[in-house]
This record gives sequence, structure tokens and C-alpha cells, in this order.
Amino acid sequence: MSERAAPSPRAHFSVFYPLNSRWADNDIYGHINNVAYYAFFDSVVNRFLIEEGGMRPGIDSVVGYVVNSSADYFSPLSYPQGLELGLRISRMGEKSVTWEIGVFAEDADLSSVTGRFTHAFVDRKANRSAAIPAGIRAAIERLLD
Repeated sequence: MSERAAPSPRAHFSVFYPLNSRWADNDIYGHINNVAYYAFFDSVVNRFLIEEGGMRPGIDSVVGYVVNSSADYFSPLSYPQGLELGLRISRMGEKSVTWEIGVFAEDADLSSVTGRFTHAFVDRKANRSAAIPAGIRAAIERLLD
């Protein structure tokens, strides 16, 4: 049997984005529902790609498709709690990147949730695998330092 994952320390992440939880994120049990975290992951990665990598949604010919995702949950968070999402790269290839996202309560040292997903880059017109665009690659490489 494999060992259970552990929360990620804040120090593992080099970039953080604030995110306000919403009333609609809570479920009947009074905590943020697991499906909301996947929207958080997508939001933080795309914000990074737009702001740091020059991604132009709806315009770029090469886009990243999510081909794999997972999350480990350690402690519940609830609205109206403020959140901080840390971003790091766990793997980068020529045509794909695996992101790791730590979801932290404000000022917490350990993640309440740690998620990961892999973007495979694709030429939209040809519907074929493509190299990570130069601007995005440069932004990702800065996260690796």
C-alpha cells in the first residue's frame, strides 16, 4: 500500500495568487467542495499563463489541454475564508508541463489541498501535439529557478 500524501509547505512554491472563496464554493457539509478546487487550479494556472507567459485565450494557435489531474485534501476550508494559491512546476517536457498548486488558508504554512495537472500543448487547427510556445516556456522556466 502506498503512503498517504502530505501537505505541501509554503516554501515549495515560488509564486502565489490571492483568491477569495465564494458562498457558492461551499457544499452541504459547510466546506469548499472538491469540484471548486479544480476551478481554482485552472484559474491560477491560466492567470499565470496570461500574465507571465503572454497567452491570449481564444487567439493563440497552440493551446494547453488538461490531460491529467489529481488532488490531495488535508484540511477543510470554508467561505468566507481568504485563500492563497501557490504555483510550481513539477515536470516540464518539450510539449507538456505538469503544474502543482498548493491551496493555503491565508498565512498558513501547510497546504490544505495540493493539486496537480498536466497540460499537453496542441496546435488547435491541426489537432496535433505541439511544442510549448516560446513565451510560455520562458515563463515556466522562470518558475523552475
